Amino acid sequence: MRLSILPGLLCLAAAVAALAQTATPSAEQMVEQLRAAPLTRNLAVQAVAGLAAAAPANRPSLSLLIQFDFDSARIRSESQGALMTLAQALQSPELRTVRFAVEGHTDAKGRADHNQRLSQQRAEAVRQFLGAQGVDDTRLLAAGMGSSQLAVTGQPYSALNRRVRIVNLQ
Repeated sequence: MRLSILPGLLCLAAAVAALAQTATPSAEQMVEQLRAAPLTRNLAVQAVAGLAAAAPANRPSLSLLIQFDFDSARIRSESQGALMTLAQALQSPELRTVRFAVEGHTDAKGRADHNQRLSQQRAEAVRQFLGAQGVDDTRLLAAGMGSSQLAVTGQPYSALNRRVRIVNLQ
């Protein structure tokens, strides 16, 4: 009986760890998370939504649980504060000239093509929101990832999989 509980506990532990990371960090914490490490890493070529870009392996990134209206790219009001903090971080002296990918991610509910399209629309909505907050939107590449990179692989329908990830491209 104890062994049958173990997989559930492991999934619960992963969910708790992910939830611990969902609190909105401060602008300073975001800058630290997104700032590129010294250029001592090997370069790798990675595709981002059809765009091949030379970028360090394990690029600095930040995942935020941004809430949208159901089946929509309309950003909910409770997520606007986190995005305003992100805009502040992206305009900091340390990040002002850096390019970023804004990746939209979905859970595995629904058809893959629909999730891909919806995640692209949501990434674009975040890019536009950040632009309206003063971030030069030419520094931001919107990329829909659909459900191809689940945050909680053991729970493909988890809300934790529905997120926006900001990735340093330099």
